[in-house]
Parts: sequence; C-alpha cells; structure tokens
Amino acid sequence: MLLDRPSLDEFRGRFSESTDPRQWPHVAGGVMYRRALGELAAFFGCEPVEAAVYECRLAAEPAEYAAALLRATNTELLLVDDGFPPAGEGTSWRELGELAGCEARPVLRIERVAEELRAEAVREEVASARANGFAGLKTIAAYRGGLELERIEPFVVEALEANADTGEPLPVQVHCGFGDSDLSLPSADPGHLKPLLERFRETPFVLLHCYPFVREAGWLAHVYGNAWFDLSLTIPHVSRPGEMLRQALELAPVSKLLYASDAARTPELYYLAAKWWRETLAEVLPDLFGDDAEWAAQRVLRENALELYP
Repeated sequence: MLLDRPSLDEFRGRFSESTDPRQWPHVAGGVMYRRALGELAAFFGCEPVEAAVYECRLAAEPAEYAAALLRATNTELLLVDDGFPPAGEGTSWRELGELAGCEARPVLRIERVAEELRAEAVREEVASARANGFAGLKTIAAYRGGLELERIEPFVVEALEANADTGEPLPVQVHCGFGDSDLSLPSADPGHLKPLLERFRETPFVLLHCYPFVREAGWLAHVYGNAWFDLSLTIPHVSRPGEMLRQALELAPVSKLLYASDAARTPELYYLAAKWWRETLAEVLPDLFGDDAEWAAQRVLRENALELYP
C-alpha cells in the first residue's frame, strides 16, 4: 500500500485496475468511483464531491489517514501477499498490521522467491514456509502466462510439490480472473486449475478475485473438497455486488467462500471493501439462508478463514 499524496489522476487511478495514465481521468465517470466518493465523504464528514474528498486525502498525514480507514474495518487478522508492492516500495505487511491495529501475517508469493533468489530456491523456501511464519502461499501464474497447466512455470509446480511433500501443506492462493492489463483474461479462468486441484488433492487452494468467472469458481468449490474462493477485487469494484454474491453461492457452500479485499494499493479500498461486503451479505444472505443469515455471514467474514489458515 502506498502512503503518499497522489495527484488527482493518480488518486482516481487507484480506484481501478488500470495502470494506463490515459485511463485514469475516465475513472471519474465510473459508477464505483462515484459511489466511493459518497462513502468517503460520509466517513470524513465532508461534501460528497470529488474535490472535497480529494482535499481530505491531501490534507491528512498519509499514515494517519490510512490508519483511520483501516481501523474502521474492524479487522481481526490481515493476510498479506509479501510480493506486492516490491520490497522498499510501499507498506510492508508488518507496517500494515500496525496501521490497522491488528495481527498481520505474510503469504509467500512463489514468483517473488524465484525472481529475488532463483528458481532452484523455491522448493527450499516453500518447504520451510510454515516454520518461517507464513500463513500460505500464492501464485500469480495468471500474469506470467496463464492458468492452463502447460503455461504454468515449472518452478510453480515444484513449489506445489514441495508444499505437498511437507505432509501438512499450506493453503495456496491463486490469482484468477481480472486484474491489471498484463494478464490475458481468458487464460485466468479458474476452470483451468482442474488438473492441479486433482493432482494436489491434499492441498487447499484458494481462488482469488474470480470476476467474471464467479460461477466457474463456485463450481470448483462445489465439487472439490480442496477448493475455496473469494470475491476480492470483485467487491468493491463491481456495481452490482449482490449479483456476484448470488452467483458465488448458486453452487458453492457458504463454508467455501471467504471475505477479502485485495486492497493492495490504496487505503480507501480497505474501508470500502469491508463496508460493501457487509452490506452485500446483509442484503443477500437473509434471502438465501433465512434465520441462519447471521451464521452464514460469520462464516464468510471470519470463521472460514480461521479454519483454513494455520
């Protein structure tokens, strides 16, 4: 997460997945951005217009601004990808926990190890990940070629083997679906992961983001005992989060869906994701679960993750 005072266009850009500065002015016309301005204005007690919300960002000390938003989420535990932003750029997972006033634990990004050390070091690092305090592993294979088995780098498969060989494999997070422009969206369909789910049957896999393949991810979580998924990025970015939650739970048990934000770049998204997730659960779950709606919400927001991650 970046603690800074961005230009107006940079501020807008952090509410999208675009890394193209030409796109950032257009974000101001997006439904999500306009909705976000209203929420942030209410939080900071300013006028519900872009200029006033942006001025709040500029006027505040960056760390205090971030802490206010993060602590308002009432988060108990943060699981943080240790590969983004790169070391020395932005906020570390430890600093993020301090800002949020909660426990934070790192998730080992397989590609970071391969790039910083060497591909041959991946197996050793993964084998010792649990002892070194990592809560899980993560791969961004979707960005490096795609999730089709023949496109996945050999060191990622070796990492999965090393994890399985421990006899107590850590959960493996897999980026699926949309993100920024350096992935090929069709190749990020979680359905491509079927061979890995079947080969590493004792390894829990967590499918991240998933949009627009929410139904595909839900199907995998429906048929495989080692598949879980979340709707991070999907919520807060989509304009109809209730529809995405209903799609997720068309097939998947509620015990397989986890809350997450993936608010990697800007503190506003931590707050917006937490608020909109809770509101969406409150909207949808009474219809799907009746009197058990509160139980289902607790599963998604807390219990599923605490059971899954060591």
